[in-house]
Amino acid sequence: MKTTIQTAFAAAVFMAALSVMPSQAAPLAQTQLVDTFDTPVYVTGAPGASSSTLLFVVEQQGTIQVLDNEVTESTPFLDMTSVVNFDGERGLLSIAFPPDYETSKLFYVCFTNDDGDVEVAEFTRTSAKVADANSLRTVLVVSHREASNHNGGQLQFGPDGFLYISIGDGGEVFPRGKYSRDLTSLLGKILRVDPKQQGMNAYSIPPDNPFAGTANRGEIFSYGLRNPWRFSFNGNNIAIGDVGQNKEEEINFLPVATAKGANFGWPEFEGKKKFDKKQPGPDKPLKPMYVYDHKKGACAVIGGYIVSDAALPALSSQYLLGDLCTGRITSFRPDPKGKKAMMVRDTGIVAGGLSSFGVGPGNKIYITQTGGELSRIEEAH
Repeated sequence: MKTTIQTAFAAAVFMAALSVMPSQAAPLAQTQLVDTFDTPVYVTGAPGASSSTLLFVVEQQGTIQVLDNEVTESTPFLDMTSVVNFDGERGLLSIAFPPDYETSKLFYVCFTNDDGDVEVAEFTRTSAKVADANSLRTVLVVSHREASNHNGGQLQFGPDGFLYISIGDGGEVFPRGKYSRDLTSLLGKILRVDPKQQGMNAYSIPPDNPFAGTANRGEIFSYGLRNPWRFSFNGNNIAIGDVGQNKEEEINFLPVATAKGANFGWPEFEGKKKFDKKQPGPDKPLKPMYVYDHKKGACAVIGGYIVSDAALPALSSQYLLGDLCTGRITSFRPDPKGKKAMMVRDTGIVAGGLSSFGVGPGNKIYITQTGGELSRIEEAH
């Protein structure tokens, strides 16, 4: 068990969330506590037979813990606290395992370094439950020194096998969101790269990236995002949870092919509302599939996953999302035509300080909370 540093905060948020949660006769799901950690911000499984029972929990201060059959190992999978700048929204943000992880033994992490920049690094595991901390190889670094917030920081391997990286808009810069629409900046974007070393190059740019071959923008896959803290893939679809300014939170759920080169609207739009008409993007913005406002205490969307856990039939094929402040977890069925969210429902779960969703062994859905909790979502009893 780990001691937590934000238990009081989480308790306060939890009680506030209870006060705004609407009543629901029959909850769709509930949570089962697995263990507690120090500021967990992400959780995921890894591909391959040797990792089939393992779950990896990212702690913001710079460690990655590993669980076997939901039992926490005594030794961390990776300790990189010496190189992680942990302060506010900065820290170790996520981990991603490539499809060939079983044989390559390589994996990738995203963190803020001592300069405050967002860094993606490659590591090698020495065994299924231990990584080599000395194997760090920097893949890419995105300058992020003007403010400490809005780092993004999600890593995911897409259906094409390439690494997708979310980067926030640079935080408290003026005018707000100016880098998100700037196609010479990597801030406020989803990036896509092949992270493996290519000769003298630390990574390579897929030749079909929308701006490949153009200086300072080849890594860009899509733009016009404020703080895409969490995104995920489902088949050939991508779901992006983009944190709003002070009015609307949004989920963009669409085919990866449609997201390629797309403008998601910030800072001209916040959700579906106009924010700064003086800062339009170069391209017409796409509308989000789902938005919700801040009227009941919400503050920041936590994007999730499509449920494929056979033990959760009530949520089968539903997309899960939550909010940091209210802790409410909502589900919806994506419109096959990509236009709107269908069957929007309150799951009945309130998880104060919700920081992330993740998928583990058996397609089980897990959540992390800033108060320290790692929990599994299960059918309501």
